[in-house]
Amino acid sequence: MENPKFETLEVGVDGELGHLTLSRPQRLNPLGSDALAEIAEAAHFLDSHRALKVVVVSGQGRAFSAGADVSRFGEPDANGARDPRHDADLGRIMADAMENLNAVTVARIQGHCVGGGLVLAATCDLRVAASDARFSIPEVDLGIPLAWGGIPRLVREIGPALTKELVMTCRPFGSSEALSAGFLNRVVAPEALDAEVAELVATLVEKPKLALLSTKRHTNAVTGEMLGMARTWSDADGLLAGLRDPEGRDSAARYLEKLRSRRKARD
Repeated sequence: MENPKFETLEVGVDGELGHLTLSRPQRLNPLGSDALAEIAEAAHFLDSHRALKVVVVSGQGRAFSAGADVSRFGEPDANGARDPRHDADLGRIMADAMENLNAVTVARIQGHCVGGGLVLAATCDLRVAASDARFSIPEVDLGIPLAWGGIPRLVREIGPALTKELVMTCRPFGSSEALSAGFLNRVVAPEALDAEVAELVATLVEKPKLALLSTKRHTNAVTGEMLGMARTWSDADGLLAGLRDPEGRDSAARYLEKLRSRRKARD
């Protein structure tokens, strides 16, 4: 089966190994509606390969992903063809498709891993990061709740107390804290990232497929029952409400202005 062509990512399969790579490095791999729909489609393509054992999920350039591009969420297009709620629900659809992949997914994280990008990483089974990677969840500062099933996935990985703190305060954190919190499996020097991911993938590919993938499904079934992931269907409604909230819009304007000021100062 020929590898599909996408606008926002590159996807391929070579026997037991696959890759899904966000490919808009000039914009730090944002997750807009187009990218979210393509990732979900790519996940279904990957699942059609019965020999597949491991998929590496990564972002080109200097960032894993700058996160959700919410600039057009909830706004109808010129001819009214796009459903605002479906648009807001694409992140959950993407995250569920990635988490339900049969193959084991390994996130390769470098640079910024922000908001929706962090949710994408959380859908992966294993995560390896460069020591200088930076994580943040700015949604509350943007006036919107963390959606896409991000809350239960973070609770699963790092616990409720730290989830509340990181999401409510929006404070950035580094790889060392993410490792100690249990979000990351391994942290290595930036120049060693590719080799570390390759070593982990090689170890996984050597394992018998039935036992390997059964372990993933069993673990996900246990945590899924604990966290009630089906409730994330309503995340889109919270996201749309946040986009209409006047206080939230004021907060988003202040946050974006701070970002612009920091960029000017760096330039």
